[in-house]
Amino acid sequence: MSTPAIGIVHTKIVATIGPACRGEESLASLVQAGVDVFRLNMAHGSIEEHQETLDRVRRVSDAAARPVGVLVDLGGPKIRLGELPGGLAECVEGAEVCFVRDRPAAMNEFTTTYAPLVDELAAGDSVMLADGTVSLVVEERLADRVRCRVVQGGAVRSRQGVNLPGVKLSVVSMSADDWRHAEWAAQAGADFVSLSFVRSPVEVRLLKELLRTRGSRARVVAKIEKREALDDLAAIVEAADVVMVARGDLGVEIDVAGMPMVQKQIIRMCQRYQKPVIVATQMLDSMQHSRRPTRAEATDVANAILDGADACMLSGETAIGDHPRLVVEMMRRIAGATERQYIADRREFISEQAGRSRTGVGLTAGEFMPAPEYLVEGLHPITQAVVDGAGRIAAELDARLVVVASKSGVTAIARSKRRGSVPTVGVSDAPATLRQMALYWGVTPLAVECTDTNQLLEHICEWGLRSGRLQRGDRILLVAGTGFGAGGHNMALVHEV
Repeated sequence: MSTPAIGIVHTKIVATIGPACRGEESLASLVQAGVDVFRLNMAHGSIEEHQETLDRVRRVSDAAARPVGVLVDLGGPKIRLGELPGGLAECVEGAEVCFVRDRPAAMNEFTTTYAPLVDELAAGDSVMLADGTVSLVVEERLADRVRCRVVQGGAVRSRQGVNLPGVKLSVVSMSADDWRHAEWAAQAGADFVSLSFVRSPVEVRLLKELLRTRGSRARVVAKIEKREALDDLAAIVEAADVVMVARGDLGVEIDVAGMPMVQKQIIRMCQRYQKPVIVATQMLDSMQHSRRPTRAEATDVANAILDGADACMLSGETAIGDHPRLVVEMMRRIAGATERQYIADRREFISEQAGRSRTGVGLTAGEFMPAPEYLVEGLHPITQAVVDGAGRIAAELDARLVVVASKSGVTAIARSKRRGSVPTVGVSDAPATLRQMALYWGVTPLAVECTDTNQLLEHICEWGLRSGRLQRGDRILLVAGTGFGAGGHNMALVHEV
């Protein structure tokens, strides 16, 4: 069977833009290094600054002749400490700390950005500060304050995050700023909009409705970072277009010892519902300052890919780190090495199982992930069957490419989620669809203008020969419809270059 070229990496890379890489030359360098989607963190900066950055990304994408997506990440109802005297406070184990309604009058009194907090905490509740490094337990709620005892001490700074594991809050899913940022994202043509601290599928649907009523085709990303989200995971995954395993806050909201298995649980659920999934937070965190990752970080990236992640995200590593390009290159190297071994191992496993049982194990040489239990919205069962059949045929014929023609991109998702052994090219004449395809595992987005099958094949062959992806005599599989452009996919065609 054919093996993907060394330069082809299937796992997609999402990189956060910040002061370290905001310039146009830096963005171009990151695209060249392998970034597929850029993240704009709306918790920092103004709309005007983000508009300038998005415009730069579009110019860089056009100059590179490569579709690059933009993910607008809404800040969500993040609770933060208020201002502390001198900007810093030391929480000593066993000491008392109070959350107060009004201006603090003592060094051990804190305020937060969430006014009803004093009313909604109860004795026995846990309060985590500074990404979980400082832990408090509520001892008593009074009329104007909540008394807490420090269980795990440490230093806290002004505006650091406050997590409340297991505490049911009345805070709304989208603040006024989030609504304003979402409306801007719709107007600016963002490709993805993520909703932070999701607790129910209703919140996801509300954001979808907001975007659609403003003419946006952006896909909604549900960030899983609350206990409530895990309790209603299937419904949230079903409602979302994309899911993010947001391990930063999630690792504080739940027992960190359970985080690895929860990550696997979320990814498996996304496979069931045929939804792309991003794994995020501290993937190569030490590379904010180091030129090499730790061995644990390299293993973490590899394990996320083996779990079934479609994309891995870089946060501070590219936003404020010392080596943005190096970290992207490193993630790409880890992904490439992992995928080559993964593909080889899966082929060997499937071959062994086929030899032991005439019924096999539900996989073929062309498919490395089981079939989803539910089809992604907009995908016809016939299309799914044709995509799966094309993958098997491509593997059996030792084809070089599977080409998927798609207006909306859902056919590319269907191909992507089976993790086929033969590389996939997603073709479309819709720029927004191509930018969204940039997030899907194993899919190379390619712009086409033609709708005729013969013209499409000619275009693919010219591109493949020019880029080195194809040689004379190679076979390709085209998945399209007898009326390509009308949404139907009822044809799998074998073509020899």
